[in-house]
Amino acid sequence: MSGASVNKIGKSTVPRTAISTSDEHSITVRGEDLCSELIGRISFVDYFSLLVTGVRPTPADSKVLEATLVAIAEHGMVPSVQASRMTYAAAPDALQGAVAAGILGCGSVILGASETAGRLFTEVHEQGGDLHEAARTVVQRWREKGQPIPGYGHSLHKERDPRVAALFAVAREAGTSLRYVQVAEVVEEVIPGIVGKDLKLNVSAAIPAVLLGTNFPLRALRGVPILARTASLVAHLTEEAVDPSGFALSYQATRELVYDGGPKK
Repeated sequence: MSGASVNKIGKSTVPRTAISTSDEHSITVRGEDLCSELIGRISFVDYFSLLVTGVRPTPADSKVLEATLVAIAEHGMVPSVQASRMTYAAAPDALQGAVAAGILGCGSVILGASETAGRLFTEVHEQGGDLHEAARTVVQRWREKGQPIPGYGHSLHKERDPRVAALFAVAREAGTSLRYVQVAEVVEEVIPGIVGKDLKLNVSAAIPAVLLGTNFPLRALRGVPILARTASLVAHLTEEAVDPSGFALSYQATRELVYDGGPKK
């Protein structure tokens, strides 16, 4: 048997990108010259949007995106921060590893709930008809599948997460579409009758509610909290380097640990 074996998954056999390219004299990003058109001429928030969407955001879209990044970046010694600090304490020579440790837990409960909530809101929007009926139908469908309703309820903020009102106010002031803000609020209204609990909006629902009213795509929503939390983790690790808490966190966990495995046999 002769000939090379080629592993192929999917239809494409040619790698492609529309994001960037470079040659000996220039670097092009999304069709713009990095050095003459972007560096010093575009904010990082606008650049992030340009990278993701391929077009520069409108001032309104940019304002909303920036607000979401500020809203989700920092919220104290949350699990991602603790994981990052303890990793850094064990390996202070690998800042990148400690940042990665804090991001790897991004999922349905922490940081990743914004994307899932965005999918819920999109499903309600696409259901059509009366919005309250659409919300009831979709929330009931999710519950029947055993799926939690993402973006509602918070261990600390029993009423609405205070970041919700702040983000909604930014969207209203910016003049972006409030369709998904309306969807989010109606979902909040129908939850008690289906779930049996009065769960209020938290920031993970507010982020897609405002961003889906801009040019930011649903499939990139999880990237917003990831990017924001990365900035916060760098701050926490900079503090960890001079005022360490990583081993203290580990010590407290060990101190409170209850072993219930019984004696060896």
